[in-house]
Amino acid sequence: MKRWIVTALAAAFGAVAMAPNGVARADSVADFYKGKTVTLVIGYGPGGGYDVFGRLIARFIGNHIPGNPNVVVQNMPGAGSLKATNYLYNVAPKDGTVIGMFARDMPQLAILGTNKGVHFDPLKFTWLGSSNDFSDDAYLLMVRGDSPVTTYEQAIKPDSPPIVLAATGQGATGSDIPILLRDAMGLKFKIVAGYPDNGAIFLSIERGEVQGRMVDLSSIRSLKPNWVGPNSPMKFLLQMARDTRHPDFPNVPTARELVKDPKALALIKFAEGSYKIARPFVAPPGLPPDRAKALQDAFEATNKDPALLAEADKLRVAVAPLTAEQARKVVAEDIAGASPDVLDYMRKLHAGN
Repeated sequence: MKRWIVTALAAAFGAVAMAPNGVARADSVADFYKGKTVTLVIGYGPGGGYDVFGRLIARFIGNHIPGNPNVVVQNMPGAGSLKATNYLYNVAPKDGTVIGMFARDMPQLAILGTNKGVHFDPLKFTWLGSSNDFSDDAYLLMVRGDSPVTTYEQAIKPDSPPIVLAATGQGATGSDIPILLRDAMGLKFKIVAGYPDNGAIFLSIERGEVQGRMVDLSSIRSLKPNWVGPNSPMKFLLQMARDTRHPDFPNVPTARELVKDPKALALIKFAEGSYKIARPFVAPPGLPPDRAKALQDAFEATNKDPALLAEADKLRVAVAPLTAEQARKVVAEDIAGASPDVLDYMRKLHAGN
């Protein structure tokens, strides 16, 4: 009888430990990751602001994932990170060995539904969080100092020529935000899209191929620090994603203070919602819950790691993180939860351009 009980218990534990295909279910997260490589997909090419943050996280997150896997970076530029976003959602393994980051406005693009190239639901990603909530940043309209238009007042004059801006592609903030500013505030732009990444855009400005761009202050600080300060060769017309003017740009007005129409202001605020998840990190949907939780915990710990924070200081980038739940809440409430009028307006704006 005793032998029968022991045999039955062993069989029961074996059934729990082994899946129908023979794979051990009871392996711990640490056992799963030990000796493995985690790929961090970045939706832009090397050298840009997203790449800086992605590689920073990649250097340290392996120390906080149970089993301490090796972490490698894979740049996947294309369509303002839409290529990488679709890959993470539809193609990447859903076992916890692939994580990634994409442009902050990808959730907005999906919710609006105006781009036929979108094949993902932002609320179904396994959110890890965001390394930056934009509280110490600003989204700036920047032009060369020798451009025909170098102030906001000049830009809204009826006879002023359009400002020639570089951008990656449709769906990227570098092209969508100028369209919004044109419609809401009367600024005139010519968008030259198709640049693969930040590095190529900065180079096009230096060469005079274009006059300027929309860009994060943090990206300029990190990649072109001589473009910030009293001797900057650039001029800044306005700043976005801020309630008040950034301390480094006290003479540059915010879009919120310039716009007068309430509907236009609602549009500006909606567009700025995605900046709260300025550097978003996700894993594919459908991960095993224990691995999803391990990655979320690891991401949170990584952004508090003193070694990462010291490296961030050297790179001149600000780390102001959001947890997985906080980031998902931004998508669900600030973006997907916008009023129907604002969403319809944005859809018409995108569809017409």
